[in-house]
Amino acid sequence: MLTVTPRGDAVRFAVRVQPKASRVGVDGLHGDALKVRVHAPPVDGAANAAVIEVIADALGVPKRAVRIVSGDSSRSKVVEVDGVSVAQVRALE
Repeated sequence: MLTVTPRGDAVRFAVRVQPKASRVGVDGLHGDALKVRVHAPPVDGAANAAVIEVIADALGVPKRAVRIVSGDSSRSKVVEVDGVSVAQVRALE
């Protein structure tokens, strides 16, 4: 089950990234993290930028509302998103 932590007007949750994937999008859960597939390779922050874009599109928020707060160089990341509820994030499972 995805753990989503409210933090004021934002929520934090774990993400597991699959770079260089053939499909792009949110693809259910990977353990207790949301699985996000991106085309971009994990080079020079390209995959991180793609993760931000995919999550922003899935939640219907601007890219500036999505931040990677830990795991910049890892497949396992913690993401914080402004302006969404816990229920909206859980709906992506």
